[in-house]
Amino acid sequence: MTIIDGKKTSVDIKKEISEETAKFVGQGIRAPHLVAILVGHDGGSETYVSAKMNACKECGFKSSLIRFEADLKEEELTDCIRSLNNDETVDGFIVQLPLPKHIDTQKVLDLVDPDKDVDGFHPVNLGRLMVGLPCFAPATPAGILELLKRYDIETKGKRCVILGRSNIVGKPLAVMMMQKNNPGDSTVTVCHSGTENLADISREADILVAAIGVPGFVKGDMVKEGATVIDVGTTRVKDDTKKSGFRLCGDVSFDEVAPKCSHITPVPGGVGPMTIVSLLSNTLKAYKTRFNLH
Repeated sequence: MTIIDGKKTSVDIKKEISEETAKFVGQGIRAPHLVAILVGHDGGSETYVSAKMNACKECGFKSSLIRFEADLKEEELTDCIRSLNNDETVDGFIVQLPLPKHIDTQKVLDLVDPDKDVDGFHPVNLGRLMVGLPCFAPATPAGILELLKRYDIETKGKRCVILGRSNIVGKPLAVMMMQKNNPGDSTVTVCHSGTENLADISREADILVAAIGVPGFVKGDMVKEGATVIDVGTTRVKDDTKKSGFRLCGDVSFDEVAPKCSHITPVPGGVGPMTIVSLLSNTLKAYKTRFNLH
């Protein structure tokens, strides 16, 4: 059994991004610029945005954080997005989710310039992904494919079962895994809360991706011997033994499942760090497109 080390892999990729960025800056071009919009004070969102800003610094990017209180008017947020769309000094920006309930999330995401949509959530980018055209792929699925690639996990012709059908992970990952690429070229099944005989289906998976948002959902009897298991879950669970008062729990019962796997991602330290570097890769791609760099 091999543990897929997303933390180490992300460090390697950040080094590659940093070297490429330094090359362009050395030619007299400004550094890539990523902006994050954070609404409210959700603990998880605060942590994620801070990690993204720190990663920018490591890679030589400029980063900016725009904060709003949770009671902002939707118009304030949409005005901010329009301003960033028109700002030539900004290569990409993200709107950290979730947004407060009084904000129409899809309306907000639809306003983002697809050429600056480094989260890959705009319908234009998702549509281009669907038909196999160049686009910004959502960061978490892109990170998963990068892990499969760097660990030489065979995907062609393999049975890939994805637990979860979100627009952020499940649906785009299904599209990416079935396309004629490497990684990819798999036979894909997407399961969800309405799926009957889910355990029977998950046991057929050569590659099982758990993105269902239920801590410890995948048990040992749901996984076949030799499978690759990718755990996307990051639920905060109360834990008084931790200084923070909580711990991150994945969707997979790691101790039960790991002995049966050929490869498995841990939580934390698996998919999470890869999501951040995929965001940076998309930002570098947007920057290179802006300046016609190769």
